[in-house]
Amino acid sequence: MSWPAAMSWPAAMSEVPAGAGRIAVRKTYKLYIGGAFPRSESGRSYVVSDPAGGFLANAALASRKDARDAVVAARKAFAGWSGATAYNRGQVLYRVAELLEGRRAQFADEVRAATGLPMTEARAEVDATVDRWVWYAGWTDKIAQVRGGANPVAGPYFNFSLPEPAGVVAVLAPRDGPGCALLGLVSVTAPAIAGGNTVVVVASQEHPLPAVTLSEVLATSDVPGGVVNVLTGRVAEIAPWLASHMDVNAIDLAGAPAALADDLAVAAAENLKRVVRLPAADWAAEPGVQRMFSYLETKTVWHPMGV
Repeated sequence: MSWPAAMSWPAAMSEVPAGAGRIAVRKTYKLYIGGAFPRSESGRSYVVSDPAGGFLANAALASRKDARDAVVAARKAFAGWSGATAYNRGQVLYRVAELLEGRRAQFADEVRAATGLPMTEARAEVDATVDRWVWYAGWTDKIAQVRGGANPVAGPYFNFSLPEPAGVVAVLAPRDGPGCALLGLVSVTAPAIAGGNTVVVVASQEHPLPAVTLSEVLATSDVPGGVVNVLTGRVAEIAPWLASHMDVNAIDLAGAPAALADDLAVAAAENLKRVVRLPAADWAAEPGVQRMFSYLETKTVWHPMGV
């Protein structure tokens, strides 16, 4: 096909200065529930600002109904994710790291805009986040050896201790401080799913945008829908419902305000949730296994010898 002279594509392009005459495509930030990107059922949103108070975006303001939907999605995905082989879970987590690496520039821009960090430090945080995913990916098929074992018993029996995921974990992502925008978020999310749990993450209220972009990475990776669900909004509004929800098995209070943390722990006692309340962390420090092991339970199996 040939273009008429008046519509010549190369000529038309050469006459328009780069970037002139177009309107930038504004990104719509949504929730991430069950592998889909819905708006909040309430229709609400809130303004996200940069450190200087400038406008960055409108983020979805999740409601308690959104939190319930996220728990339902996480429970639905639990059987498949916890039943996958540890090796397969490691492959999936490593794939997330690959995609994060490919979008390194975009994440660095969002971290810089959200926190005001110099670009060199923002890139360093993104690189540390990629490394963190790889670190937990490598742990998935080693958890059973470290946390499990054969126990000596006085009788003709084998006795084995085996680690199992707790179930659905509610995670309150770090709210502020160095590394909270992205590295802290991954540092509390990856340990839970590495062990076979599914999660409902409440992103930092102040810095939610990197969390939503991370959702896009998860959605285009091999992570099954519902394994990770991301809510944005007010922690004080969403967290109490997750803490008291009878189908949530554990809650991580990493991002809970001090004034709210005790109330959440009390609400979690309604169905004996496991409450993970570790000391304030330096997210840039070397990762450890404590948070990952906190989301696991131990099952003991007896088997008669010779059968």
